[in-house]
Amino acid sequence: MKEIRITKNEENQRLDKFLLKYMNKASKGFLYKMLRKKRIKYNGGRAEGSELLKAGDTLQLYLAEETISSFMEEKTVAEAKRHFAIVYEDDDILVVSKPAGLLTHPEKSSDKDTLIDQILYYLYQKGQYLPEADSSFTPALCNRLDRNTSGIVIAGKTLKGVQAVNETIRSHKLDKYYLTLVAGEIREAGEITAYLTKDEEKKQVRISKREGSGKKTMTKYRPLACAKGYTLLEIHLITGKTHQIRAHMQSIGHPVVGDRKYGSEHSNQKFREEYALSNQFLHAIRVEWKEKDGPLGYLYGKEMTAPLPKTLQEICDGLFGKDG
Repeated sequence: MKEIRITKNEENQRLDKFLLKYMNKASKGFLYKMLRKKRIKYNGGRAEGSELLKAGDTLQLYLAEETISSFMEEKTVAEAKRHFAIVYEDDDILVVSKPAGLLTHPEKSSDKDTLIDQILYYLYQKGQYLPEADSSFTPALCNRLDRNTSGIVIAGKTLKGVQAVNETIRSHKLDKYYLTLVAGEIREAGEITAYLTKDEEKKQVRISKREGSGKKTMTKYRPLACAKGYTLLEIHLITGKTHQIRAHMQSIGHPVVGDRKYGSEHSNQKFREEYALSNQFLHAIRVEWKEKDGPLGYLYGKEMTAPLPKTLQEICDGLFGKDG
């Protein structure tokens, strides 16, 4: 028999979900069979699987050590050079600024040194993530950006942090703002409501105004500066779907500068030649915390900002002047 004692970093999750992380190679069918046969117990008694774990709880596994080991894949942390800047950090969350060109998560097995790889290695070096001790939990990203979009990404360092940030985002109590440069001059603020569908083959999304024709998406925008046929916009992202801002701006005739999927080749070539811009001008610049209660209530009213990358700032200075 093996006994597991639940720690503070493992509480507030269902017993079955904990076990699926602890024995990460075991199937759901196997675990539920063991629960039914009372080979897995909760605090010495019957376990259903739906119990919400608390620190100090114990699980008893009446399984052979060889069986348990065979279902546990050893977790390791790969060395990854850090390319992100730290915007904010506390015991539970880490807010970083991601550079353009960096994947947030691996898209295929050969992808290495992604943002999550770098964050895990950073926490490992600080002694805040030890895979051998945290067998059922791995720090995780709570939002993501396209590879060629720069700016703020939030990670949960603890299970409490991951759950709290995810709930804050789900309940629309985290306001997310972007800066983007678009073709054409926009003089008034506006809002785009449209329905989005994915074209998996082309790895693009399609926008429709027809209600029910996809996932509802909303984007608010406000012009900050106009000059020479271009507009710097502040974007308030109400929903957060794949390529939402880029597809929305294209749909109203103002594509994002540098965007190779949805943009204007004429504008893209101009900025490649003049500023060596190799990615879309889209930067997640700021988040504002609106949750008064709960584990992250201490962040209420706090703004976190990631300054524009050097190339994007140089473009703004060139178009609108350094005081623009």
